[in-house]
Amino acid sequence: MATTEHGPLAGVRVVELAGIGPGPFAAMLLADLGADVVRVDRPGGSGLGIDPAYDLTNRNKRSVLIDLKAADGAAKVLDLAERADILIEGYRPGVAERLGVGPEAALARNPRLVYGRMTGWGQDGPLAERAGHDIAYIALTGTLSMIGRPGEPPTVPANLVGDYAGGSLYLVVGVLAALQHARTPGGRGQVVDAAIVDGAAHLATLIHGMLAAGGWQDRRGSNLLDGGCPFYGSYETADGQYMAVGPLEQRFYDEFSTLLGIEDEAPDRGDIARWEELRSLVADRFRTRTRAEWTEVFEGTDACVAPVLSLREAPRHPHIAARATFVEHGGLTQPAPAPRFSATPVSLRSGPARPGADTEAVAADWGVPGIAGPGKDPAD
Repeated sequence: MATTEHGPLAGVRVVELAGIGPGPFAAMLLADLGADVVRVDRPGGSGLGIDPAYDLTNRNKRSVLIDLKAADGAAKVLDLAERADILIEGYRPGVAERLGVGPEAALARNPRLVYGRMTGWGQDGPLAERAGHDIAYIALTGTLSMIGRPGEPPTVPANLVGDYAGGSLYLVVGVLAALQHARTPGGRGQVVDAAIVDGAAHLATLIHGMLAAGGWQDRRGSNLLDGGCPFYGSYETADGQYMAVGPLEQRFYDEFSTLLGIEDEAPDRGDIARWEELRSLVADRFRTRTRAEWTEVFEGTDACVAPVLSLREAPRHPHIAARATFVEHGGLTQPAPAPRFSATPVSLRSGPARPGADTEAVAADWGVPGIAGPGKDPAD
C-alpha cells in the first residue's frame, strides 16, 4: 500500500540510499510527514545497526533491495530517482559517484531532483574523506566543550546534538527548502550538502553572540545555561533520583526558593561569587525528600522544576500521556510523529520497513518494473 495519504508531504516521493545514523532519521521524519519514502537496502544489510524489526527510524517507509555493485544496480536506482522529488544518501564524498548514482547522473535523469547529501565533515575540506562519528564532529565545532561540569571531562550527549540535531534536522530543512525552489516557476533541482559540523556549529549561534558580547565564558560549567548556574541544573533527591531546576526569571526563582524552603537563608542569586554557596544549599535541601515528594511540592507551580524521568518512565507522565507524545505501534512504544498539523495531520502508518519487503509494490506504484528483478512481474 502506498504511503502518501497522510501529512503535509503527501505526494512527495523520496529515495533513501540505506545507511546509518542521521540519513535514516531524516528520511523517517520526511516519512512521518507523509512522504512516500522508499529505502534502497543492499542485499545482506549494512552489517551495522539493530534488528530491522526494532529499527524505528525505518517506520512509515517502504524498502526495496538493490545491489548497487551489480551491473544493473545503478540503473535501477536512477530509475527511481527519475520519478522522485528527493534523494538522500550518506556516503563519504565520491562514493555515490563511483557507484554511478551521484548528483550528476541523477540530475541528468531528473533536473528537478533535490539531491540531499548527509555527511559528518561535508563534501569538501581537509577532513572530508576521513571517517568519523557524532562525538568527533561536535568536538571540533566547540559544541562538546560546553557540556559537563568544570574540572570533569565533557559529557557525551548521546548522538542527539550531532547526528540528529546538527545533521538530520538540517538535512530535512535543506531538502524541503530546495524542493520549494524546484517547484517554483523556473526552479530546478540542486545538491544539498548537509554536514554535521556545519549544523552543530549553527546550533550554537546564540552562544557565540553571548561570547562576543562578554556574556559567556569559554569554559565549561561557568555560565547561565551550561550547568554553572545553581538555579539551572539537576539535583539529586533522597532516593537517588533527580529534579531538573530552571527558574531563570526572578519571579519564577522567587516561587522556587519559597517552595524549596530556602528563601530566608539563600544568598543573593545575582552574586556570582556566592553561586557555590547557593548550589550547596539547594543540593542539601533536595536531598531531604524523594523525587516523588518534590514533584508533588512543585506540581502546578511556575517554579520551573520537573522530575528527571527515564526513557521508560517518560511515556507515562500525565502531560506526555495526555498529548500522546508517545504511541504504541506493533507492540513498540515510540515517539509519535512531530510536529502537529491542523489541516494535514500526520500519523504512524507502518512499522519498521523490512529490507526488500516492498520491492514489487514499489515497482508497480512508481512504474519501475525493472527493480523487481529478473523474471518478476510487479503486476503479478
